[in-house]
Amino acid sequence: MSTPSTRQILVTSALPYANGSLHLGHLLEAIQTDIWVRFQNVRGNHCLYVCADDAHGTAIMLKAEQLGISPEQLIDQVRAEHLRDYGDFLVHFDNFHSTHSEENRYFSELIYRRLRENGHIASRDIQQLFDPEKQLFLADRYIIGTCPRCKSEDQYGDNCEVCGATYSPAELIKPRSALSGATPVEKTSTHYFFTLPAFKNLLEQWVHGGQLQSQVSNKLNEWLEVGLQEWDISRDAPYFGFEIPDAPGKYFYVWLDAPIGYMASFQNYCEREGVDFERYWARDSSAELYHFIGKDIINFHGLFWPAMLDSAGFRKPSSIFVHGFLTVNGTKMSKSRGTFITARTYLDHTRPEYLRYYFAAKLGNNVDDIDLNLEDFAQRVNSDLVGKVINIASRSAKFITKGNDGMLSTSIANTELWQQAVTAGELIAGHYEQREFSRAMREIIALADATNEYFDSQQPWALAKQPGREQDVIDVCSLCINLFKAIMSYLQPVLPETAASAAAFLNAPLDWSPTVQPLLNHRIEKFKPMMSRLDTDTLDKMVESQRLALEVEASGHPKASPGEPLADEIEFEDFARLDLRVAQIIAAEDVEGADKLLRLTLDLGGETRQVLAGIKSAYRADELVGRMTIMIANLKPRKMRFGISEGMVLAAGPGGKDIWLLSPDAGAVAGMRVK
Repeated sequence: MSTPSTRQILVTSALPYANGSLHLGHLLEAIQTDIWVRFQNVRGNHCLYVCADDAHGTAIMLKAEQLGISPEQLIDQVRAEHLRDYGDFLVHFDNFHSTHSEENRYFSELIYRRLRENGHIASRDIQQLFDPEKQLFLADRYIIGTCPRCKSEDQYGDNCEVCGATYSPAELIKPRSALSGATPVEKTSTHYFFTLPAFKNLLEQWVHGGQLQSQVSNKLNEWLEVGLQEWDISRDAPYFGFEIPDAPGKYFYVWLDAPIGYMASFQNYCEREGVDFERYWARDSSAELYHFIGKDIINFHGLFWPAMLDSAGFRKPSSIFVHGFLTVNGTKMSKSRGTFITARTYLDHTRPEYLRYYFAAKLGNNVDDIDLNLEDFAQRVNSDLVGKVINIASRSAKFITKGNDGMLSTSIANTELWQQAVTAGELIAGHYEQREFSRAMREIIALADATNEYFDSQQPWALAKQPGREQDVIDVCSLCINLFKAIMSYLQPVLPETAASAAAFLNAPLDWSPTVQPLLNHRIEKFKPMMSRLDTDTLDKMVESQRLALEVEASGHPKASPGEPLADEIEFEDFARLDLRVAQIIAAEDVEGADKLLRLTLDLGGETRQVLAGIKSAYRADELVGRMTIMIANLKPRKMRFGISEGMVLAAGPGGKDIWLLSPDAGAVAGMRVK
């Protein structure tokens, strides 16, 4: 239970989207948030951390359709994967929920109704591009065509990635739907808008109130100076989300209910734990509320969100803490280079705490990008953590274990050095509080350096050989063990797993509230290795593993994720229903606009079929004519973005360039049934 003087803090981080795996960019934010929350709790404050999956929107609906499952099934699967990956990175949530929840529906409708009652919802007809085949309105990212300025093909509907031009989708030359390939048509629809300009004065006070990072205030001020626009908060059916009250066929835009998901997740926690929701969210709340977010979503959290909360009668955040993007080896994360690294690929190769420490060593309280330089990563882990911090315990413990049966001294051998460590605790705490993690890590490693220098200067290995100096050896090494305790106390928000191992070795809990205390006349356990060196070969294998996985993904031949169970067993009769036939490829051509597909014309011994096959990464069209393959001949024709596919070609291999069809010299005859 918290005392009246304890700070009451609620913390959130941005919601990961529920249509794919976590990557290291997601982990940058979650780890930063987790470190800050753990620090607050270590210092005796009452700090809660809630989050959720962002589970609504067109992309979720289309992804589920592509996989042949319901959106609910998709978000349930992804949520389980996200929770597993976050947990394995030692990110602790007091609650992790979903925006597709009854709590979120309740608060979304509540806030919307209050906005409407206060005159902050407007409606009007707008013109949008509509896909006549998919029967849905198209967001800009689902429209592609030729740039009206530089004439580059296959550019998205809002900007050209080649020349940087911005435009409306209607300005594209030969626009087409990225979903079906159909030519979009203009269609009128009634949309609902949040009247953001009505909050100009409130937002000016919020932006310039001193609670935001200066870079964030400056960016938000740019939008204020240009002039606020009404915000479109509705989308037309079909759409996966919550239907707007009293507006059939209209749904809340995903960004309307995503931040409300913070409230929903906390409400779910409150109901489970018996906590008073209003204590944290009421307009007059004395609790602290912080959002950790990336710099790409400042406008939603810095303008739309506080205005919505104010109109709806809730408190505004105490602050939003904004960080930059993650780059790898100095460049934007790249799938082609294998540096777009997923959380699971990293975890399959090395320890999560290594990355937690490296991020901490690089993070300040600004919005600058963070670079994961893999060579520097290995060097810093090996030097700082293994070579300096853990080495203190390793080299000191053996003298205590062998020379004094594990008992530490009854006094501190060098009070000045010990006081230096105690005093450093307040400076380090200040850096943690201000999210200046890199400064905190420098102070901690400086303390480790001072400890190792003291150990080396006292030369306990030499003292142990001198008669009558046994107690001096114990005193020196006992002080080093206590300094190790202080260092690990300061590192426990970053390295919670290693901190637990350190506490087990010390046979005592780590403490830092308000200051660390020495262990005197205390028995420690035998030292066991807590960390090993990080081999650069391991990182090379990680990058190569990710590259291969991305090749498989790009080839259109999905690879089962680690630990994914096999599909349910089928009966022989189910398999027997497949009509597998040898077919000869009598024509092959590239598919315009498709990176992975070839259009094959197959001879089944008198009958021809057209099949779209994702094997372009392994074969040129001109080298396939005359080859034999095996196809599922009785598969129902499937309407795809680039045409009808009348079957499926069977191939083997991991993907990329390694996709193998039937051997050319297999002696098969077109139309032959495979049994």
